[in-house]
Amino acid sequence: MSRGRVQAVWSTVFLTPGVGLITLFVFIPIVLTAWISLHQWSMYSPLGSMSYVGLANYADVIGDPVFQQALLNTFVYAVASILLIVPLSVFFGIFLYRPAIRGRSLLRTLLFSTYMVPTVAVAIVWGYLYSPIYGPIDQLLSIVHLPSQAWLGSANEAMLSIIILNIWQTLGYYTVLVLAGLTQIPQDYYDASAIDGAGTLGQTRYVTIPLLHRTLVFVIVIAAINTLQVFDPIYVLTQGGPVNATNVLTYDIYQTAFQFGRAGAASAMAILLLIVLLVAVTTFLRVTRED
Repeated sequence: MSRGRVQAVWSTVFLTPGVGLITLFVFIPIVLTAWISLHQWSMYSPLGSMSYVGLANYADVIGDPVFQQALLNTFVYAVASILLIVPLSVFFGIFLYRPAIRGRSLLRTLLFSTYMVPTVAVAIVWGYLYSPIYGPIDQLLSIVHLPSQAWLGSANEAMLSIIILNIWQTLGYYTVLVLAGLTQIPQDYYDASAIDGAGTLGQTRYVTIPLLHRTLVFVIVIAAINTLQVFDPIYVLTQGGPVNATNVLTYDIYQTAFQFGRAGAASAMAILLLIVLLVAVTTFLRVTRED
């Protein structure tokens, strides 16, 4: 057997388990969801009771005002989170990368530790913090003589409250990604720019940010994927309220499937969410592609 054939055999042997698991737990569920989306079916009836309706579920979903509001809320949540997470992660990454900072390892650990806490636990704690009656945040507002806020109970503030929770929990993770990108920038560039008279701000603008391009693209893509799939804090804190102000696509899919029993419509929503995610990520990668 030739060397190339041996390598092909061993490559197949090592790749088969991983590809098999991805096929079993990713591709097959996607195909099954797409198939269910073409049928009218209740979650509480056997599969044999399905009736083929074609694209009717997609037409009903797209014309549903609740779905439209959930899509808009998801877009607002994702864009606002990314616009805040990216600059903050770059700021903290550069700050923690400085050799003059003492206790950098401890600060990195504390910053990343929030990401390790389960989202449900984080949501429960923040629900207590946001409480308008005995919550610490409102107590601090009263100390400085500011009016109490409804937070999760207000249609104008509920989404902002969820965004703040997400940033607090995930900022450490994205900061670690930025730190990893900073380690790939040769020190020679900073030395050369210092000789040319560039200060800290100049080095950040003309050296650090341009050479972090690939890392920032990766951070934005991962943040987009994570934010478009937000579910846990919505389920724990607001259940999509008040007045659908925090109803996002994933929670709308959950309600449609498990509370209303409309599995076909919920599957159509899931496929539309997948399409939105693929289009958004692909478009962004094309726009930010380096020549």
